[in-house]
Amino acid sequence: MNLRANWRKLINVVMLGLSGMCTLLAVSLLLFILGYLVWQGGTAINWAFFTELPKPVGEPGGGMANAIVGSAKLLLLAALIGIPVGLLGGIYLAEFGGRTWSFLLRYATDLLNGTPSIVIGLLAYGILVMPMRQFSTLAGGFALGVIMIPTALRTAEEFLQSVPRPLREAAMALGASRWKTIATVVVPAALPGIVTGMLLGLARIAGETAPLLFTAFSNRFWSPGWIQPTASLPVMIYTYAIAPYEDWHRQAWAAGLVLLALILIVNVGTRILLSRRTPWERL
Repeated sequence: MNLRANWRKLINVVMLGLSGMCTLLAVSLLLFILGYLVWQGGTAINWAFFTELPKPVGEPGGGMANAIVGSAKLLLLAALIGIPVGLLGGIYLAEFGGRTWSFLLRYATDLLNGTPSIVIGLLAYGILVMPMRQFSTLAGGFALGVIMIPTALRTAEEFLQSVPRPLREAAMALGASRWKTIATVVVPAALPGIVTGMLLGLARIAGETAPLLFTAFSNRFWSPGWIQPTASLPVMIYTYAIAPYEDWHRQAWAAGLVLLALILIVNVGTRILLSRRTPWERL
């Protein structure tokens, strides 16, 4: 018995040590990436970086204000496309879907989620760019919105299914129709989780580069409206990183630091939302 107990303790210590080492390795990689970005691009971050346009080739300085605004416009369009489709699809799967249709829809959603983003970019290129005969913010936002749909749909379904069934039954017992129950009881109860899923979906597409090369392309100036090419942080990072200019390299690192910081802020915000207790947990 003592030998068996000692062996179990040894296995426990070894596995605990391995788990701790793997956790430390994962955290260390994140800290290394953050530290390296700060070291490489921290000196290029200043007020001009957020407020000025890129300088002509060969002139040092300038900023990426147009890329920051362009990324915001692209994410806004993506949210207008991905959130409604994902939310309504999640409601259908959680509340109305039968076995066959739910299985097919979930399977199709998983396939879409696994589709390479460059293929989605080609799709948007064929649907919008070629008929319009120009790159545009609209085409870029459409591509990012399609990429966002699977994440928005599956997270909405998951959090809607987590709402206790007695809440639905109580609302319907008071005379509410099924759609009114969903709109006034189920969705508000799952809203923190749904918002969390949508934010994670936006964070997932914020760093996409390949689809934007076929759709929004880039622009070294301000992009008026929605049917003109527009700059974005991921594409500017790619363009500046492969350029032969040292100042552009520093700005590419700085843009990467800003992009990663925004994604971290979104992820921290989602963790805060998830840490809040749901309405039925407070009862």
